[in-house]
Amino acid sequence: MAALSKSIPHSCYEIGHTWHPRCSWAVLHVTQGALAESLRIYGTLYLIAAILRKRKLDYYLYKLLPEILQSTSFLTANGTLYIACFCILRKILGKFYFWSPGFGAALPASYMAILIERKSRRGLLTIYMANQATETLFRMAVARGAITPLRHGEVLLFCITAALFMFFFRCKDGLKGFTYSALKFIVGKEEIPTHSFSPEAAFSKIDRKIKHCEKISQPMNILALTKKLMDKVCKHGPRHRCCKHYGDNCISYCIKGFIRMFSIGYLIQCCLRIPSTFRHLFTEPSRLLSLFYNKENFQLGAFLGSFVSIYKGTSCFLRWVRNLDDELHALVAGCLAGISMMFYKSTTISMYLASKLVETIYFKGIEAGKVPYFPHADSIIYAISTSICFQAAVMEVQNLRPSYWKFLLRLTKGRFALMNRKVLDVFGTEASKNFKDFTPKLDPRYTVVPPELPLELS
Repeated sequence: MAALSKSIPHSCYEIGHTWHPRCSWAVLHVTQGALAESLRIYGTLYLIAAILRKRKLDYYLYKLLPEILQSTSFLTANGTLYIACFCILRKILGKFYFWSPGFGAALPASYMAILIERKSRRGLLTIYMANQATETLFRMAVARGAITPLRHGEVLLFCITAALFMFFFRCKDGLKGFTYSALKFIVGKEEIPTHSFSPEAAFSKIDRKIKHCEKISQPMNILALTKKLMDKVCKHGPRHRCCKHYGDNCISYCIKGFIRMFSIGYLIQCCLRIPSTFRHLFTEPSRLLSLFYNKENFQLGAFLGSFVSIYKGTSCFLRWVRNLDDELHALVAGCLAGISMMFYKSTTISMYLASKLVETIYFKGIEAGKVPYFPHADSIIYAISTSICFQAAVMEVQNLRPSYWKFLLRLTKGRFALMNRKVLDVFGTEASKNFKDFTPKLDPRYTVVPPELPLELS
C-alpha cells in the first residue's frame, strides 16, 4: 500500500516516449507501428479463416476488407489511445503514481478501443485477455510470496475443466456453438446421448462392405490381410449394449480414437513449425528433418490421442460396470482424460479453457434466471484485464507472459522496451530487472528532473 502513495515528478517524455520529446509525435510513431502490425495480423487471420470456412465470393468482395479494417482499427486504437492517455494522465496529475503509467492509462484506452471492434468478437477477446490477466496476477502473487505454486497445477486445473466440459457436452443442450462442435470433432458423435445412428444401419453397412470386398478377386497382400484382420477384430470384439460405436468394439474404438487424434495433433504441430523452418531452409537444410522429428510434434499428438482414448475407454468401462449410459460418466472420464496433459503441459491451454468454462457457466446462469445480466460486461472485463497486463508490462515485465510481451513489442515496433524503467524501480517492483543495460538518452531541455541527480520521492 505504501507504493501506491508514492509519486515521482518526471514528465511523460522522461518515463514513456523517451525516443521523442513531443507527445504528438510519439503518438504518431506508435500509431504507424500499430497500424502496420495490425494489418498484417488481421489480414492473415481473416483470410485464412475465410478459406477454412469456404466462404463464397460475395464475402471476399464485400465483407472481408471491412472486417479486416474494423479489427485493425480496434488494435491500432488500443495502442494509440494508450500512449495518448499516458501523456494526458501525467498532465492532469502533475506526476506519476504507481498505478498511473500502466493501469491508469490503459483502462480508458482499452475500453474505448474495444467499442470499435465488432460485437461478435468482443467475447472472444475478453476471454483471451481475462486469461492473460489471471495468469499475470498469479505470477505477481508468486513473485511476492503470497502464493506457493502447486506442482502440476496446470494439469490439475485441466482435469477439473475437462470433467465439467465433458459433462456439459453429454447433457442435452449443455453446450452450443463452437465449443460443442469442437468437442464433437475431438471425441466423436458416438458419445452424444442423442446419437441417432442405428445399429441395424451400421451392421448392414459393414456387411455390404465385406461382401463387396469378397466379390473383388485380387491377390492377398500384407495390406489386404491387415485390413481383413482389423475388420474382424472391430466387428467381433466385445461391445456393451449401451455403447453407440456400432461399427467397432470397445477396444478398437479406443485405439482408433488415439490414432486419429495423435495424427491430427502431430500434423497441427508440424504446420505451426513450417514458417520458421522454411525461413532457414536454404541456409540450414538440416532443419527440414526437425520439422517432422521434433519432440513437440509427438508431445501434442500424445496429448490429444491419449485424451480421447482415456475418455472413450473410461466411458466404455463405466457402461460395462454400471450397465447403463449416464451423463455422470463424463465427469469421471473427463477428469481421468485430463491427466493426458502430462504429455504436453501448457498453462495457456488450462487457463484459457478455465476462462471459457466460467463464461459457459455464467451464461447458463443467465438462461436459468439465477445470475443477473450486466450490459457491456465483456467490454468492462476486457478493459480491466488489458489494464492489468499493461501494468505488468510497465512495472514488472518479468511477471508477464513472454508471448504477450513479444506481441506488445511487435505492435509498438520495440518502443515499449524504451521506457525509462530504472526510474520506476523506486516503486519496488524491479521494473528494470530485464533492462539493466538500457538507459535512455534524454534531451535535458525537456526533462523535469536532471538525469544525473538522485531521485527524491514526494
